Amino acid sequence: MAHGKIGKIASGLTKGAIGVGLIGTGVGHLTFLRDEFQAQVPNWFPVDVDTVVLVSGAAEIALGAANLAVWKQPARAWIGGTTAAFFIIIFPGNIAQFVEAKDGFGLDTDQKRFARLFFQPLLVAGALAGGKTVKTLRDHRRK
Repeated sequence: MAHGKIGKIASGLTKGAIGVGLIGTGVGHLTFLRDEFQAQVPNWFPVDVDTVVLVSGAAEIALGAANLAVWKQPARAWIGGTTAAFFIIIFPGNIAQFVEAKDGFGLDTDQKRFARLFFQPLLVAGALAGGKTVKTLRDHRRK
């Protein structure tokens, strides 16, 4: 029983941290970190860099708010899955920052930019865990 309670607490803390982190990051996109986030937009992306940063910032604020506001299943699982998908969708920006050797957020060497790539899968896993997405979908399939 204790394991279940610890899992619930860990899942809730993960979900809350992702929510707060996304809101903070989204606000940064729209304000004081705009230039830094522009470094993550790939050169080949066919949309204006500032537009990409503003839209992704608004999406992060919305996802962060949803992570903090929605706690009941199955909506919680959908939010977790959507957040994980968002982290996957923006991953090419992190790859581009590495490949194109763009400085930003203190990532001023190839080694730092490369190490940053391994953080994204943790965000995806955290979003899925915080939303209890896999368990909820698995339970839903069994019905």
